[in-house]
Amino acid sequence: METVLQNVYEAIKEGNARLVKEGVQVALDQGIAAPRILDEGMIPAMTEVGRLFEEGEYFVPEMLVSARAMQAGLGLLRPYLVKEDVQPVGVVALGTVKGDLHDIGKNLVAMMLEGAGFEIVDLGTDVPPERFVTAVREGAGFVGLSALLTTTMPMINATIRALDEAGLRNQVKVIVGGAPVTAEYAAKIGADGYAPDASQAARLARSLAS
Repeated sequence: METVLQNVYEAIKEGNARLVKEGVQVALDQGIAAPRILDEGMIPAMTEVGRLFEEGEYFVPEMLVSARAMQAGLGLLRPYLVKEDVQPVGVVALGTVKGDLHDIGKNLVAMMLEGAGFEIVDLGTDVPPERFVTAVREGAGFVGLSALLTTTMPMINATIRALDEAGLRNQVKVIVGGAPVTAEYAAKIGADGYAPDASQAARLARSLAS
């Protein structure tokens, strides 16, 4: 890896947004193509952050500052990626299900997925099934459903049923998560995958995309 890309990689790992932006600008000034900065510097850094989180070396605050640092660099890089017509790995419609107003976990998942190369359509919290259906009709190939309360878990199932009834279920991959959700529940309601945390959500989405 070139020194400037290594610098971007290290700055994301350290969660230093200022150094990430500086490194991305230096890379652009040196004529390094935007897709290469993303694929060789930024995405590998977030993959490593995810690994460190899963191994217990990083915790949620460290993952959050790294994700924010990555987003700072991505903000600088995005116009160049658009100009070069770089396509995302996939489009993810993400939301906390109807009746549930929790969003910290969802926001972290959004950051990690963006760091893995996905385009995010953040539907927010308290999202009814119909809005997920609309998002898929508008081009989302993935749906991420979060429930943080036992009482709102049935809305995950209701959303999957709504996609089915709209004739869209075979066009989309559904990933579910949240504190009360389990892999067994995900399998029972017909989700494509379950992720217990943001890092594994990003890894699962990439594996489903391939």
